[in-house]
Amino acid sequence: MRKITLGFVPLHREPFDEDWAVELRRRFLDALSEVENLDLVYPDENFTKRGLVRDDEDADKVIELFKSRGVDGLLLGTMTFGDEVAGARIADALRKPIMVFATKEPPISPEGFRKSDSFCGTLSLTSALYRRGLPFSFLGVVYPEDEVFREGVERFMRVCSIVGGFKGANIGLIGLRPERFETCSFDEVAMIKSFGQKLVPVDLSQVALDVEALEDGDPELLEVLEDLKKRADASEIPSEKLKLMAKVETVLRRIFRDKKLSAAGIRCWLEFQQMYGIVVCHILGRLTDSGLITACESDIYGALTMLIQYLASLETTPPHFVDWTIRHPEKDNLVLLWHCGNAPPSLACQGCPVKLRYHSIICRQLGVEKTYGTGEFRLKPGVVTINRLAEYDGEFKLLITKGRVVEEPLYTRGSYSWVEVEDLDRLYRVLVEEGFVHHASMIHGDYTREILEACRFLGIKPVVV
Repeated sequence: MRKITLGFVPLHREPFDEDWAVELRRRFLDALSEVENLDLVYPDENFTKRGLVRDDEDADKVIELFKSRGVDGLLLGTMTFGDEVAGARIADALRKPIMVFATKEPPISPEGFRKSDSFCGTLSLTSALYRRGLPFSFLGVVYPEDEVFREGVERFMRVCSIVGGFKGANIGLIGLRPERFETCSFDEVAMIKSFGQKLVPVDLSQVALDVEALEDGDPELLEVLEDLKKRADASEIPSEKLKLMAKVETVLRRIFRDKKLSAAGIRCWLEFQQMYGIVVCHILGRLTDSGLITACESDIYGALTMLIQYLASLETTPPHFVDWTIRHPEKDNLVLLWHCGNAPPSLACQGCPVKLRYHSIICRQLGVEKTYGTGEFRLKPGVVTINRLAEYDGEFKLLITKGRVVEEPLYTRGSYSWVEVEDLDRLYRVLVEEGFVHHASMIHGDYTREILEACRFLGIKPVVV
């Protein structure tokens, strides 16, 4: 699981009650210390006066501290009214995702004096951020012991994971997209301008050369081959085809490592079938299962969608690259989310063995003997988030919806889920009218709020269904 580093800024404004600000700061630190996978950075009592941030001098110290620790995001909390300029100065210098929260007012004294006025001062802070064009999330008006505070921080950690892992990512293009699949077109310049990403092209000829050069006794190859046999029923696959699958997987793993890829789209037909008599569907599922996020058919925006989901899970749950395939013949809100045999094997339902077979579609064109290598099973039930990134004229948008994988007995070849959604007619109309393609990505768990918030920081238009 990925750890997230957040910088906590306890803002105070004189002449409001400093003792109250110090007490609140301590309570927030206690609450944040209980959040799992959080590395918290903050000014201590010797770094700034009483550990609070109240002026430009404090802000500049905190900026250097946060930069040295490489924070992923900022928690700006007004312990009292808060100094808006100091908070905005830190946010402007760091340019990281920001979560703002106000604090509840303690009881007014019998003499009529108030301690905090955080409710008021937070508006000064947020308007300062708005004035500078700095996007932020607002958690609410809270005490540190409130459950909503903990939940908000945990959600924000996932947002920071998405933004930090998505911006500047190296994305592999391993082979060109299929000729007749305009669906998989993309704009490299838009990726650079919007997200600072680097596209890393790798020709399939280089993959072939590396496969040919791989020694049969290579230790990594033998480990991959053994794992292939152990984690799936390979009884239908000829031994020489299984070895070729292991060789291709080993080469792709090395490409991911050598090129420092966060995700990749791979041209999966027809060259691998013509060269080796295998398909790479199950290989792609195994790569994704180990955190090497891989989309079929050189679908770069599909790979980016998968990456967003994987980062939302703090790198704990593999996504499944799918087609919007068919509506159930009898159940109107049940849709088949399927692909040829590329699902991560860890997603198999209980009692559903992962079986290696031949490709149920390409076999009609090339025959069974040239299409071994799909990993076929039904996926486990549960709530899932479904997304798709699209781009037109340099503007990105993201479909955000959810459903539930159900235990539907209707069988089909490949790796698949029958997913129940609230209103399939409405969802399908949005797909059609918004220009979303037939590829999507599905991940177990509800990450809709985290992904929606991440869109704010990435400049992506959310399309929520």
